[in-house]
Amino acid sequence: MAKDNFVENIADIEADFPQWYTDVCKKTQLVDYGPVKGTMVIRPYGYAIWENIQHELDARFKATGHENAYFPLLIPMSFMYKEAEHVEGFAPEVAVVTHAGGEELAEPLVVRPTSETIIGNMYSKWIQSYRDLPVLMNQWANVMRWEKTTRPFLRTSEFLWQEGHTAHASEQEAVEETMKMLGVYKEFAENVLAIPVICGKKTEKEKFAGAIATYGMEAMMKDGKSLQSGTSHYLGQNFAKAFDIKFLDRDGVQKYAYTSSWGVSTRLIGALIMAHGDARGLVLPPKVAPTQVVIVPIAAKKGGVIEACEEIKAQLEKAGVRVKFDNSDNSPGWKFNEWEMRGVPVRIEVGPRDLEVGKVILFRRDTLEKTDCALDGVTQTVRALLEKIQGDMLESARERRDGRIVSVDNVDGILSGVEGGNFVKAGWCGCRECEDKIKEKTAATARVMLEKLEHKVCAVCGKPAKHSVYFARAY
Repeated sequence: MAKDNFVENIADIEADFPQWYTDVCKKTQLVDYGPVKGTMVIRPYGYAIWENIQHELDARFKATGHENAYFPLLIPMSFMYKEAEHVEGFAPEVAVVTHAGGEELAEPLVVRPTSETIIGNMYSKWIQSYRDLPVLMNQWANVMRWEKTTRPFLRTSEFLWQEGHTAHASEQEAVEETMKMLGVYKEFAENVLAIPVICGKKTEKEKFAGAIATYGMEAMMKDGKSLQSGTSHYLGQNFAKAFDIKFLDRDGVQKYAYTSSWGVSTRLIGALIMAHGDARGLVLPPKVAPTQVVIVPIAAKKGGVIEACEEIKAQLEKAGVRVKFDNSDNSPGWKFNEWEMRGVPVRIEVGPRDLEVGKVILFRRDTLEKTDCALDGVTQTVRALLEKIQGDMLESARERRDGRIVSVDNVDGILSGVEGGNFVKAGWCGCRECEDKIKEKTAATARVMLEKLEHKVCAVCGKPAKHSVYFARAY
């Protein structure tokens, strides 16, 4: 097929998916590279998506009783060593400040890779009695993890996220919190991002450093790879004991609290790009699209076109729609390509001939379909269309994912499955050695375990399976 103008600066999505992703990030002005290796500058269009994500998630956090707070960026190095498994897990990624004010610091400071330690320190001061529990806090912040291989949004040395941290009087409450927030993430991913996800418990190898159990949310990208899109951790009393988070219970006994933590990051923007994008660029779900509707005039100087565009814009804004009227001097064709590349869900084309018969043209970015729309009903029609696009995008992504899940009984099956761009279900005996062999032979990792056992034997050793696991190559 001849290369069309709209893809002249974007790699072929079928031939080179990684380059397509990078091109889309740059060409649509979501992001640029920072001057320090591995960092990114989130440009206004990309940050507007993050603001919409924040808005939607923040409302959900507050509806479940959580409050926002902020904790320092710099953490004493000694805090990291209080929880042995935690420091071992993060040591390779930690950035350390050793000098400030022209002098060497008495104690090195870690640039926040995550905040369990410093929040644990503060909780130990704030929590004295069962009456102080539960503590349900969240912070919106930046973190730094010194990654060797980076890619915009997916893996960068500094990124934005939210991290929830809670403390509870009982194990049951902490476990319920862990699972509740995983459910919040799942509902958000599907109903806001239009990305169907698979949730489940991580293996010991894949769990968060210092957790008793980690639960992940995995999303399939269009190349069949998995993207871990969120995690929720049950921390038990590990951090409570490390940081002396104690409370006097109702029975008069001093006890350690039970804690949880959970988070999602700007990686979700990468998920949006790779789960929905196509050869033309971005395809954004209406709920997070910075611009939900763009109005493009045709033959703008004729027949009251400009006035009609301005009136439509005013009506849509009044109805709460995020709308832009592109009255630039670029050609309509250029505007079509530009806003399609940027993933705007709906385009309204307003021309003199259509106005003469009382209509405009609506274009859907997700399906590339055009329909006529009566001018006097444009607001109601557009709002209904945005809602339909939101639902249709989720359904389309779900059908695509479900059609690319296969079940196998051996390592060769896992290899052929992931090479075919699939998620692969297989049995696993629970042995770390077998898990490592799967990664070595297939480059696939255990994403999450299924709730129910569907396989009789381990795909590697043939021994009875203890778990059925989703395996996939992952970002």
